[in-house]
Amino acid sequence: MAGGFGTRLRPLTMNIPKPMVPVMNKPMMHHIVDLLREHGIQEIVSTLFFQPEAITGYFGNGSNFGVTMHHIEATEDYGTAGSVKNAQQYLDERFVLISGDVLTDIDITAAVKYHEEKKSLATIVLTHAVNPLQFGIVITGDDGRIIRFLEKPSWGEVFSDTINTGIYIIEPEILDMMPPKEERDWSNDIFPQLLREKKALYGYVANGYWRDIGNLNEYQEAHLDALRGDVKVPYLKNPGGLVKGNNTLLQTDEKNLHGSIILGDNLQIQQNVKLSNVVIGNNCVIEDGAVITNSVLWDNAFIGSNAQISSSVIGAKTSVGEAAVIDDNVFISDNCKIGRRARLFSNIKLWPNKEVEDGASLSRSLVQEDKWLRELFADARITGISNVEMNPEFGAKLGTAYGTFIGKGKLVVTSRDSDNVSRMMNRALICGLISAGVSVNDLRATPIPMVRHALSSGKEVSGFHIRKSPFDKNLTDIIFFDSDGRDLPSKKTKKIDRFFFGEDVHRPSYTHVGSINFPERVTESYVQRFQEHIDFDSINQAKFRIVVDYSNGSSATIFPNILGKMKMQVVSLNAYLDPQKLTRDKSEFDYAMTQLSHIVTSIEYDAGFLIDAGGEKIFVVDESGKEFDADRLLVLVTKLYLMTHPDTRKIAVPVTTPNVIFDVAKEHNVEVILTKNSHLAMMEAALKDSVSFVGGTKGGFIFTDFLFATDAMFAVTKILEMMAKTGTHLGELHEQIPLHHILKRNIKCPWEAKGRVMRNLMKDSERYDRELVDGVKIHVDTSSTSVLLIPDKERPLFHINIESPDKNRCQELLEEYEQKIISWRDQNA
Repeated sequence: MAGGFGTRLRPLTMNIPKPMVPVMNKPMMHHIVDLLREHGIQEIVSTLFFQPEAITGYFGNGSNFGVTMHHIEATEDYGTAGSVKNAQQYLDERFVLISGDVLTDIDITAAVKYHEEKKSLATIVLTHAVNPLQFGIVITGDDGRIIRFLEKPSWGEVFSDTINTGIYIIEPEILDMMPPKEERDWSNDIFPQLLREKKALYGYVANGYWRDIGNLNEYQEAHLDALRGDVKVPYLKNPGGLVKGNNTLLQTDEKNLHGSIILGDNLQIQQNVKLSNVVIGNNCVIEDGAVITNSVLWDNAFIGSNAQISSSVIGAKTSVGEAAVIDDNVFISDNCKIGRRARLFSNIKLWPNKEVEDGASLSRSLVQEDKWLRELFADARITGISNVEMNPEFGAKLGTAYGTFIGKGKLVVTSRDSDNVSRMMNRALICGLISAGVSVNDLRATPIPMVRHALSSGKEVSGFHIRKSPFDKNLTDIIFFDSDGRDLPSKKTKKIDRFFFGEDVHRPSYTHVGSINFPERVTESYVQRFQEHIDFDSINQAKFRIVVDYSNGSSATIFPNILGKMKMQVVSLNAYLDPQKLTRDKSEFDYAMTQLSHIVTSIEYDAGFLIDAGGEKIFVVDESGKEFDADRLLVLVTKLYLMTHPDTRKIAVPVTTPNVIFDVAKEHNVEVILTKNSHLAMMEAALKDSVSFVGGTKGGFIFTDFLFATDAMFAVTKILEMMAKTGTHLGELHEQIPLHHILKRNIKCPWEAKGRVMRNLMKDSERYDRELVDGVKIHVDTSSTSVLLIPDKERPLFHINIESPDKNRCQELLEEYEQKIISWRDQNA
């Protein structure tokens, strides 16, 4: 498989396809061909798409490499399986499928033998990974048969650290399952079909080294692994020493050489040059006094006297001038010229043919933003430190990448809260968007539900909302939406991610720069739809008296007008915009809830509601001033909904929901669908047939006849409507529904141990009834007693949630599973 673009390896892949990127002075694909030949494979077919001539020109018919090679060029991207179908003319017997852009020494012979012993139709070669998120997770039975796998999972779906290496042994009849010249994927299409049809699909857990060189840091790590001897490279038999190519002149003293050093052919290494853990390609010149550590130099590089290079990659035909300094994590493409005494700061990427003048100091807008070198998105959200990571340069670049993804001539909608950094970032992203030819409808300070509503009923193809983080005053969030108003799915965020990191953006001519508009009728449309879905007569008859805390968010600009149309007495708190108060820490939140409770009881009102600053979640106190936690509130609102909507067939709730919810649903003959504990999963559930209500455990509720997403203003009004129709107050309802004991605890767990913990947990829980929706939920003793264990997707933590009618049993299980997680976490540590 040699058709990859290598976007995340740019700028190194600007002039060559990813399989031709050198590792230890040989193209990655050359290492793969050597590996296959060592295991007796004599005939190789390469599927090509991007810059195919670079590969065909290097390998030819394979005779120089001791094999026979065929090359199949595709005119379109047919996917991982469709491209193999395209080469079916050469695949009339059992074959090994392997990527041409990984570094591995896995025993192919042993994998094929396993495949034959199992009489398998397809065998996936597996390995254990420290961070399984970027790969397909595979779960096998004791006999090796694959029982489940997930492509690119979230942490809550990492049920093992056993991953798909992308190396498969395939029987040729599998290709008959695919139509020609149509897009098909092994992990998303073919393997799931084999599972459904109960065909022989096995997983072979291989020993040995395997690394997917998916980004620039992985490229550096692969070299360091090879220099340490972690992977078997034929000509590096004694790691820690010197390997010198033909016709190479090495004038520096041996005392200046440290670690493993790989020198290509025809080099000139002059006096007093200091080298430590380096790989230097062919035809390079290193002048007197240069210092190079932990770095890779491609062919025909020139390094001037006294230059210093640390933990960087220098492309082909690039020259670095006398006394220039190149700091860590710098990636310079081909044919660049770095001037004398120039300084390149950390985390810089130079595209081909760039020149840095003598004495110049070069940095870039992301110099402080190391986190963006790893990833941008957490689901549909980007979060960064306000005015440090979230700065105008970053915003403009992100906006341009986003606009390139959207496409010239399209329209998006934007919004924000009242925070000054949110305002700044909104304008920065808009600048990038319009420079990419995308026009913008800017709603300015607007609650998130209204943005979703605008998208679901307008002409915009996407949108975003910028806010101060509700959890940390130092952070800013950017949340992206799809054309229907739902969170932007991961397959689309990954495309933005590629444009951002690859810096392959498109800017049209000045005549096609986008425009900025400020729509005026969005609020009017939202309020009209709101009123169509609420029974105002029932609420008016109840004559409620309530307290509402607006958290100084933008709901305060809209909701008072809606409440004013009803016959209620309302006391409003924090009903004005204040960017300094949009985030509340725990003590501030607790004080706000205490104040809300005190006011409700002091003036004997019916309920109190706190609306979060984003307008999506609510927090509630009842008529007695009792504050309900989010779990209990979900149970109460669900009960109200089922009492007032007798035709309900299905509801959806997160897997973290208390088990008592099933008892409530059973009383009304309603089916409960479990989802992941995320807003995106809730929105996906809201679109399923017959699901009319989706409740969350974080204070968010979806009433699907109104909107597919959580809306705090609508939720408050709907709860009042349901209270009016049932004649029941929340406190009364709370007394009627049993209350289970729930204990929660967070256990510290390093990222690299999470997969191992999940693998052990899956094995340990096999004897129990369990749910694998988000983490692992184990039903112990009875259906009312459960243990839920979830790896946190953003922090090095494991969450333990225990629920039981018996308080003592709850405590026992908490201690038992805490010790289990710690034991699994510390294995081989």
